[in-house]
Amino acid sequence: MRPHDLLTLRAAIADDPALRDAEASLHRSTQGGDFDPGHDVAHAHRVALWTLRLAPDEPARTCIAAALLHDAVNVPKDSPERASASTLSAQLARQILATHLDDDALTRVAEAIRDHSYSRGARPQTDLGRALQDADRLEALGALGLCRTLSCGARMGAQYFDPRDPWAHDRELQDTKFTVDHFFTKLLKLPATMNTTAGRDEAERRVAFMRAFLDQLSEELGVPHSTGRGDGSRTRGRSGS
Repeated sequence: MRPHDLLTLRAAIADDPALRDAEASLHRSTQGGDFDPGHDVAHAHRVALWTLRLAPDEPARTCIAAALLHDAVNVPKDSPERASASTLSAQLARQILATHLDDDALTRVAEAIRDHSYSRGARPQTDLGRALQDADRLEALGALGLCRTLSCGARMGAQYFDPRDPWAHDRELQDTKFTVDHFFTKLLKLPATMNTTAGRDEAERRVAFMRAFLDQLSEELGVPHSTGRGDGSRTRGRSGS
């Protein structure tokens, strides 16, 4: 049976040696050090479920394996090596899955992981790759995306917003310094980057929530905002995921 919720997903992982090894590697990579709640095991499980939904013709095993290992090597967003994270993760995935998957499946999983990253700027060429990229980007949106954006900003030492010019009317957008700027440098633009119709529809639904959050913040600050400021001009920002 193709997993459709967390319960059936966990059962599928427990029943498959390849997926058990992939999840064990993920657990090891998230233990100790500087814990990142945006890239924990629960994140990988949610990405797996959406990858399954967005690639209905791809075997469940490869969908789940790719999702479990897409952040196998997690490089901090403010690191100069950030763009190499997905390539390193793909290489590690090949090592972990080499004895479990045939060459074709192994290549599809590795290529999907390599190309999913926002900071790498690649457009996946396979159904699995397109689904994985969309599934991972959905995590940056909606209520979960709001949690991740705020926690990431805090980890990077950013202020919530510029108290003098919260909506960047008269300055460059700088999302490494002001977390709210990240909505305009990246997040509100993500629906247009989706590869699948279902992924784009879900992204639009989640972005509507984020726009409502910005409206509420604007009301509480007493400073009107303009989404037109998020056109990408004059921006300096953090690396994407």
